[in-house]
Amino acid sequence: MSSREPEAGEEDTGSGHDAFGAAQRDALQRAIRLEWITLAWMTGTVVLVALVAGQSQAMQAAWAEDMLSLLPPIAFLVATRRIRKQPDRLHPYGFHRSIGVAHLVAAIALLTMGGYLVFDSVMGLVTVDRPPIGLTVLFGHAIWSGWLMVAVMLVTSIGPVILGLKKMKLSEQLHDKVLYADADMSKADWTTAVATIAGVLGVGLGLWWADATAALLVSVSILRDGVKNLRGSIGGLTDAEARTYDESEPHPLTLQIEVRAGQEPWVGEAAARVRDQGHVFHAEVFVVPRPGVEPSVRQVADLRDRIHELDWKVHDVVVAPVPELPPRQTFRSTLRT
Repeated sequence: MSSREPEAGEEDTGSGHDAFGAAQRDALQRAIRLEWITLAWMTGTVVLVALVAGQSQAMQAAWAEDMLSLLPPIAFLVATRRIRKQPDRLHPYGFHRSIGVAHLVAAIALLTMGGYLVFDSVMGLVTVDRPPIGLTVLFGHAIWSGWLMVAVMLVTSIGPVILGLKKMKLSEQLHDKVLYADADMSKADWTTAVATIAGVLGVGLGLWWADATAALLVSVSILRDGVKNLRGSIGGLTDAEARTYDESEPHPLTLQIEVRAGQEPWVGEAAARVRDQGHVFHAEVFVVPRPGVEPSVRQVADLRDRIHELDWKVHDVVVAPVPELPPRQTFRSTLRT
């Protein structure tokens, strides 16, 4: 078996890490560092919140969300190691979709815990559960435990917000949906802190329902994140159309690939079918030659190379000359005039 390296222009799926240019490798290293910092910060947060949570449902819901916040960083770190593996006989397309699997794991965890916490919070309201928030002794002084809860929520919410903003920029640069999901959760962590603080202070003012209501708000936020990420992760793993890193719209590269193919003198029509494999895309480009034109292997290979040049994410490209475009309404064909 030959072990030579592929020559320029030859098709090579490669590892997910091979697809990165210098800028993406640098961004990935920064993202990895941020995720390790996130794990350290959130571990400390989980310990602090557990120490002061007491019987408060809002604090317990915040603690559960903090625990869940550990999953996306862990999934990201595992996936970024997995994508370094080269394709083999069992995985001819490589291990790019480890990112998608990590996204699915994080989404299921969010959805499951969010659903449980919503149920628990609603039951607290139905059963008129009145959480006791009493006094505690700190440095020889008796203080209301609620003040400790408020202080912990204020301090621990600062780090995730800053880290989330930093990771948000990197998630776009890397087209990493796991990193985006983590950044989105972290960036919105202040809403959890505000809801929890409001619930604790509400109990201090004699509003028994404030605690369970705050817990319900936090739980609904977790559930919403779970549904959003589950929809996105399943779409990616079931070969839905390639979309942007935040799932807001179809990825513009699909149309750019079709336009680039349509610019070839020998191409009459072109349509692309693009799937998101994690950080990178696999593109099948169907081209209809102009009447009387028989494209050579070299022309097809040159077109493939020009499509590769569009963006680093266009990593695995197959160009297929066909007599007519497949009858798929999802294709947007580009007709040369």
